[in-house]
Amino acid sequence: MPHSAQNELAVLLEAAGVATIGDHAFLHVTGADAARWLNGMVSNSIQALQQGEGCYNFLLNAQGRILGDCTVYRETSAEPAEFLVATTAAQVEAIQQHLDHFIIMDDVELTRAYEDESGLLIGGKDAGAAMGRVGLPAVDPLRLAHADTEHGPVLLLSPVAGLVRKYELRASAATINGLRGALGLPEVTAEPLEFLRLMEARPLFGQDIRNTEKAHDLPQETAQTHALHFAKGCYLGQEIVERIRSRGQVHRQFMAFRLTGELPGTLPAPLEAGGKPAGELTSAALVPLVEGPTLLGLGYARQEALNRGQSDKTELTYQGGVAVPRRDVPSTV
Repeated sequence: MPHSAQNELAVLLEAAGVATIGDHAFLHVTGADAARWLNGMVSNSIQALQQGEGCYNFLLNAQGRILGDCTVYRETSAEPAEFLVATTAAQVEAIQQHLDHFIIMDDVELTRAYEDESGLLIGGKDAGAAMGRVGLPAVDPLRLAHADTEHGPVLLLSPVAGLVRKYELRASAATINGLRGALGLPEVTAEPLEFLRLMEARPLFGQDIRNTEKAHDLPQETAQTHALHFAKGCYLGQEIVERIRSRGQVHRQFMAFRLTGELPGTLPAPLEAGGKPAGELTSAALVPLVEGPTLLGLGYARQEALNRGQSDKTELTYQGGVAVPRRDVPSTV
C-alpha cells in the first residue's frame, strides 16, 4: 500500500485536507409548481425543507426500484421555492431525462447548474476550523449556503455526516484556486477518500446501489433509511416502498464487513453460507487502520443467512476469505 495513501487517510481522520471534486453535477428546479412536483418524484419530503436545508433521496420507478440517488437542497431564495439537485456526473443526464418525462402541465423548469465551475472538498476532523480561516461558515450537515469570500462567491454544500466533517465548494476556477492556496491544507487523492467511504459504510451508486439488468435494488435493501419519508404522501414508487415497510422486512440487507483472507479478485464477489448463495460483496479494499492494514468491504447479505449464522455460527464466505458483519459503522445523520 502506498505510504502516501496511509498518510492522507491520517490527515482526514486527525486534521483536514482538500481534494478536487470532478464527478458532481447539478440541476436547478424552478417554477411555481417546483415544490409540489419534485415532492412527487423523489423518496424524501421536499415540501418540508426550509430555506438552505437538504435531504438525501432516491429516484424510483413505478416498481419501486432505484433509478438514481441525489441530495436535494432548497435554495435560500424567496418564494416560490427553488431547489438544487446534487448528484454525480454519471447520473445527471439520466436523472434529467427521467424528471423531464414527468413534467406534463406543471410550471416547472429543469436546467443544468454550475457546469462551468470547479469543485473542492474540504474534509477532516478539523475541517470546520479550516472553513472559518477563509471566511466560510461551517454549516451543519445537509445544508446549502452562498458565501462571499475575498477570492469570490462560493456555493457551499455540507453532505451527510460520518466519521469526519465534509464541505463541498463550487465556484469559478480562480476562486477555488485562491481558496485552496489560502487554506494551505494538504491535498488528498481518491484512494484515501475511498478508504473513508468504506469505513463510513456509504454505498456508491453504480457500484453498491445498481440500476442494471442484473441488479436493480430496492430502497430498503440499501439500509439508507434517511432517504425515505413515510408520511409525505404519494410519489413515484411509493406503493412498493410502503408495502415493504408494512411487511417489516426485506430479503437482503446492505451492510459493512471486515474481511479475513484475500482481497476479492473481482467485484461483485458472491457470498455463500453453508455452500448456498448468501449475497455479494460490492466494494472492498485494504484500509490502513490504526490497528493495522484491514480488509473492509460493503455488500449485501441475505436475511436467512444472517439468521442462520446467529443460530449455528455459519460463516459468510467468498472466494478467498470470510466476511464478518461490522458493528462499528458511524451514523450518517
